[in-house]
Amino acid sequence: MNALLEGKNAIVTGGTRGIGRAIAEAFLREGARVVLTGRNAEAAEATARALVAATGREVGAAIGLAADLATADAATACVNAAVERLDGRLDILVNNAGLTRDTMALRLDEEAWDAVLDTDLKAVFFCAKAALRPMLKARCGRIVNLSSVVALTGNAGQCNYAAAKAGVLGLTRALAREVASRNITVNAVAPGFVETDMTAGLSQEIRERALAAIPLGRIAQPAEIAEAVLFLASDRAAYITGQCLSVNGGLAMA
Repeated sequence: MNALLEGKNAIVTGGTRGIGRAIAEAFLREGARVVLTGRNAEAAEATARALVAATGREVGAAIGLAADLATADAATACVNAAVERLDGRLDILVNNAGLTRDTMALRLDEEAWDAVLDTDLKAVFFCAKAALRPMLKARCGRIVNLSSVVALTGNAGQCNYAAAKAGVLGLTRALAREVASRNITVNAVAPGFVETDMTAGLSQEIRERALAAIPLGRIAQPAEIAEAVLFLASDRAAYITGQCLSVNGGLAMA
């Protein structure tokens, strides 16, 4: 049986840890060649080497690339550099990179607002825009954007993050309509609570409160989110576009 992504070229932003690393590993196991980005070149390259070893792939199947996605020019340059490393062909873009600057609204300043919107929403658009050039040329492609359960429910102390992730959903639907005629799909995955660095700092009280609200009674592992992204990036999801796949253990139900 052929691997799901055999022969495909992919970019995973924020691929050095957590959900992004799990996505990159899943893609490698399913036959893709992956450029994974991170803020630090050494960390990105080390992650690429580790994932190649873990998946038994050939040297060069994973490529680590330093990227600062805080500006439009930087996001565009990141994707262009990755496409060049992939010999000019891009089949899949996963917009996973993100950050938080959590605080209550009355203490939320412009710097914290802009930092989150720049990385979690603006970079998603400009990475997608750059990725569309080779995809439109090939008349085929998959874009998967990482949103969040808080885009659907809101969350106290996360006005900036919730706004950015809700914006990702609107962007996903609008872009999906624009490019569908070229056989390019655009979808989103909205994780709930996941065991990552982002949730590792939560207090025991908050973790217990979260677990009590999740019908499945546990926090997700990064690999479980990666499986949803893998599906949407594969040909099995060729007739799905403009959708948000929630992977939250039942925390929010449409």
